[in-house]
Amino acid sequence: MSKLCCLFLFLPLAAPAADQAGASRFAADFAKHWLVAKDLAIAVAQAMPAESYDFKPVPEEMSFGQQMFHIAQANYGYCASAAKAKSPFTKPEKTDKDAAIKALGESFDYCAGIASSLTDDQLNESRMRGKTSFTVRELLLGVQTHMAHHRGQAEVYLRVKGIKPPDYNF
Repeated sequence: MSKLCCLFLFLPLAAPAADQAGASRFAADFAKHWLVAKDLAIAVAQAMPAESYDFKPVPEEMSFGQQMFHIAQANYGYCASAAKAKSPFTKPEKTDKDAAIKALGESFDYCAGIASSLTDDQLNESRMRGKTSFTVRELLLGVQTHMAHHRGQAEVYLRVKGIKPPDYNF
């Protein structure tokens, strides 16, 4: 077999190793969909009138504004865990509609910045949250699920107030 033939046989084996050094396909897909979710979450936050940010459908629930800050805080927490960092979230003194929308947007940007450059090896690393171990990939899926759960609750709050929630665009 010629040396040129042997080179072509091993060339395809080298390509996947080079790909693994860069951001994973999962990370790129996550970041893309995460930013779509950001737009919807902010649209939901904007749909509620400022004077209704303290609205609760029942006393046991968080208020609409508390839901928005809870999403932001959790986004920071999950993504900080993924990055092996301390969450940079601090609840602002003012917790009105404008502050909630700002915190919400910044939390999505924080997560997108972390997620978009993760390699497959980094996504498979383990992290502790409390006493439980998760992979970084699981943390990203977890933050997506958590955010969607609370955003969905906020959409119900809008409906209870007679406000049509924004449409989801995939």
